[in-house]
Amino acid sequence: MKKVLLAAALLASLTAVHAEDTLKKIKDSGTITMGVRESSGLSYTIGDGKYVGYHIDVCEQVIRDIRRQLGLSSLTVKYQPVTSANRIPLTVNGTVDLECGSTTNNVARQKDVAFAVTTYVEEVRIAVKAKSGITSINQLNGKTVATTTGTTSVQTLRKHERATGVDFKEVFGKDHADSFLLLDSGRADAFVMDGSILAKNIATSKNPADFKIVGEVLSVEPIAIMMRKDDPAFKKAVDDSIKAMMKSGELAKTYDKWFMQPIPPTNTKIGLPLSQATKDAWANPNDKPMEDYAKK
Repeated sequence: MKKVLLAAALLASLTAVHAEDTLKKIKDSGTITMGVRESSGLSYTIGDGKYVGYHIDVCEQVIRDIRRQLGLSSLTVKYQPVTSANRIPLTVNGTVDLECGSTTNNVARQKDVAFAVTTYVEEVRIAVKAKSGITSINQLNGKTVATTTGTTSVQTLRKHERATGVDFKEVFGKDHADSFLLLDSGRADAFVMDGSILAKNIATSKNPADFKIVGEVLSVEPIAIMMRKDDPAFKKAVDDSIKAMMKSGELAKTYDKWFMQPIPPTNTKIGLPLSQATKDAWANPNDKPMEDYAKK
């Protein structure tokens, strides 16, 4: 029994040392790994290993600030594609240093990872074909609803008070582009997901006018950059950088660039104005989970 306890204590000790050494690891290796998404509203690829988006720009500024803090003349950035299903495990095991996708900060996830201060407050919505006639949750009865594996959107839909008695079939895309394809191809009647993700996929589709975002707001969720747990020095470095962007107005400029101006690869404008909830999060920087927002 003593050996078991000793082994457990040793493992906990090693884990703590590993977690607290992110800045040292970055300085010693001269590299930092950014977790990126293929088709998120805040992080997506335009091909040839190039990733762009609101959270990509935020993370790149964070990395520049960390490089200066560590006194490095250069810092190599590695891009690690992640999915909704593997983003947390790859952060926990050290593969990813900064997860720069579109992850909701909630209590369950805080048990495994840490989150920077909120950079975007999301509204979960429903996208449908413009000619579908669907305008609200109660019209999804008997329909097929798509969402992305590893996300919480359908569970959020089922818990909504207006979904009581609504019976629908779920289908899952492996990523957000795949989920949107289910809607586009007619294999799903609706796609439930973060509004920014829906808006980005609609704006960059072949025929944006064929789709619309409808219905009630299903939930309001704080979105933040994710990192390993129990590393206060690294979290402070990330938070300080983001807070400086909020204070200087740089974060607002970055938001405008990606949501109110034409974006690559099609130079289409998403047209998603900055919400009051996001403005409030910037005015009072915090890393509160989604459950705290639900209490408001």
